[in-house]
Amino acid sequence: MNERIVRIAARGDGVTAGGRHIAFAVPGDMLLDDGTIESGPGHLQPPCHHFPTCGGCQLQHLTDAAYADYCISRVAGALAQHGLGAEIRPPHLSPPRTRRRTTLRAMKAGGRVLIGFNEPGSNRIVNMMECHILHPRLFEMLGPLRKLLATILPPKRTVEIQLALADQGPDVMLKGVEIEGLEAVESLTAFSEVNQLARLAIDDGYGAEVRYEPRPATITLGDIPVPLPGGAFLQATQDGEAALVSAVREATAGARHIADLFAGLGTFALSLDGQITAAEAGREPILALKSAAAAAGKQLNAEHRDLYRRPYDAKELAVFDAVVLDPPRAGAQEQVRELAASSVPRIAYVSCNPATFARDAEILASGGYKLDWVRPVGQFRWSTHVELAAAFSR
Repeated sequence: MNERIVRIAARGDGVTAGGRHIAFAVPGDMLLDDGTIESGPGHLQPPCHHFPTCGGCQLQHLTDAAYADYCISRVAGALAQHGLGAEIRPPHLSPPRTRRRTTLRAMKAGGRVLIGFNEPGSNRIVNMMECHILHPRLFEMLGPLRKLLATILPPKRTVEIQLALADQGPDVMLKGVEIEGLEAVESLTAFSEVNQLARLAIDDGYGAEVRYEPRPATITLGDIPVPLPGGAFLQATQDGEAALVSAVREATAGARHIADLFAGLGTFALSLDGQITAAEAGREPILALKSAAAAAGKQLNAEHRDLYRRPYDAKELAVFDAVVLDPPRAGAQEQVRELAASSVPRIAYVSCNPATFARDAEILASGGYKLDWVRPVGQFRWSTHVELAAAFSR
């Protein structure tokens, strides 16, 4: 008996009404008796010839409308598991070729250098010859990197390539590479100059060492250039960042004293008005934020603080009109418990994990907060990774 695909599971499989999981199926598709799929209106011909072998994308076979529905369903499903509901706004979807940071693998094999993502569930590298998610400025680095690594990489050695787009150009870190001899050192400088890098760093197992940085690398946040530590967290796309900032500004509008917790480099702290207190456990990011704010004359108090071990308690929170949370994937359970017991009127919560967000939202709801709205953000185009911004009030 034919079965219709009704939803997409968290890992990207289509699911029938009877609970069968079918790879690469989309809601609206029909699973026929012979096991084949009859495509529905949400099915798209994947644009990249590496799909689905490459592990960089899981959902290239979805139309934008179907992908937006998936983002909404991920958030709604997570909330429903905790007995919660809210207005879920239309998602923001980052356009193709806008990803400004990524981590790739590289290996020298058979006389050539392979660079790309790993196959799903495998250590095999898919040699990336096209990419519909990376920013063109980063993708164009792959050819020069292949040539460079061909001269310095031993056979069968796998290395990690971290790429980010700084204000000054590509920021490249090579992890697992050993640079020996004057010729190899000079090749790094020549490579960096020819390709107009913002920075090149090498991590040979003893920590990253900058080998080229003609000017201090920065990233502009809230119109303020911030020193960019190597390997620092950035929102995946500039437009996705703008969507999250807009949501946070709406959720905290009118607040005069705002706490930005898990502040990182200041994505939100530097974009908000009023008196800002920013807290972050990473030493380098908080020092960079403090330096940038001071140089720009922005009123901001930056605190180096581990919010898992030492969250702001209800008494400390009482001075704030609003709190912004942007925790790692594990969520902010310790801090949220203190917020639930506080008198803070408004909370803006940015999350990269709908499951831990919903868990924390339930804690806030039990403390008297109302979940006003949620906006999904699909920065990781065609992946199962869904981010969001949400507003709470009491």
